[in-house]
Formats: sequence, structure tokens, C-alpha cells
Amino acid sequence: MFHRIDTVKPLPEYKLLVKFRNGESKTYDMKPLIDNREPFMPLGYVPSLFNQVYVDKGGYGVVWNDEIDLSCDSLYEGGKPVQ
Repeated sequence: MFHRIDTVKPLPEYKLLVKFRNGESKTYDMKPLIDNREPFMPLGYVPSLFNQVYVDKGGYGVVWNDEIDLSCDSLYEGGKPVQ
């Protein structure tokens, strides 16, 4: 099931605030991916790149550039609910 994204906002300490189209909001910690997964490492090397995150067309994920993206379901399943 796709948990489509409405908005994404970069937060300090490599976290994302993601608002889903179903009205839920979650924070997602990108630090483990940045530290351990090669495709995400540039987000830690170039801090301004992390802040360029945006929702892809259709809301099926978030994107930083042509090489770095993350699916909506990964963000939903791995995110922590915001009260």
C-alpha cells in the first residue's frame, strides 16, 4: 500500500518531517542511512544538499537529486508519529 506524501520539510540533525495525504505526520531519521548506505552518504558531506529535499511527482517518495530518493512507504513505516 502506498502512503502518499503531501509535504516534506528538512529538520536539524538529518531528520525529515513528512506529512502524508491521509493527514498523519511523521519524523524520519536519515542519519542511519547517511552513515551506512553509500547512496545516501552525500547528504552528510554536503549539508545544503540535504535541505533540497522535495516530494516527487505524485507523492510516492522524496527526492534530493537524480541519484538519491526514498519511497513513501519507507518513510511511513520507519517514521515516528508526530503528536
